[in-house]
Amino acid sequence: MSTAAVSARRSGQVLADLIPSSRVRDVALVAGGAVLTGIAAQIAVPVPGSPVPVTGQTFAALLVGTSLGARRGLLSLALYAVVGMAGVPWFAEGGSGTAAPSLGYVFGMLLAATAVGALARRGADRSVLRMAGTMLLGEAIIYAVGVPYLALAADMSLTAAIAAGLTPFLIGDALKAALAMGVLPTAWKLADRR
Repeated sequence: MSTAAVSARRSGQVLADLIPSSRVRDVALVAGGAVLTGIAAQIAVPVPGSPVPVTGQTFAALLVGTSLGARRGLLSLALYAVVGMAGVPWFAEGGSGTAAPSLGYVFGMLLAATAVGALARRGADRSVLRMAGTMLLGEAIIYAVGVPYLALAADMSLTAAIAAGLTPFLIGDALKAALAMGVLPTAWKLADRR
């Protein structure tokens, strides 16, 4: 079968759909996505003057959403959020609970994983350019929730929250997006060769 025929047959799928379907698969993928996000959150670099560190957490959340699709991505990030708020120390820098000023970013990741998962199901993860747009949209959703939450939780002005919770992260987010732009379309190309 040609690559074009395989790609056409796989439209409407995300990478996780290539694994044989079962309830066990879905539970394992949801739990695995939450664990991946928790592990990636521990890769943290403090940012001077900001209560929010640079982490691998946002990259993991967007990767989970695009790889698992909207429903499983939402469930995975919801599991991550609920378990972390319940006390498991797997938020950024080993944090947990509901008092962290960066919790808004976790809520934003939940929405972003859902949005990028829906776009991936429509083929947004198949090419570099579409993946770039998908990642940028996901990052924008995370900041749209995280920055105002940071302003309220840390009693900052919105301008100060943007300076502390958005501006220092733009270069790192561009690098994460570039990595995703290479990884996901390449994974599809490899899958289409099988």
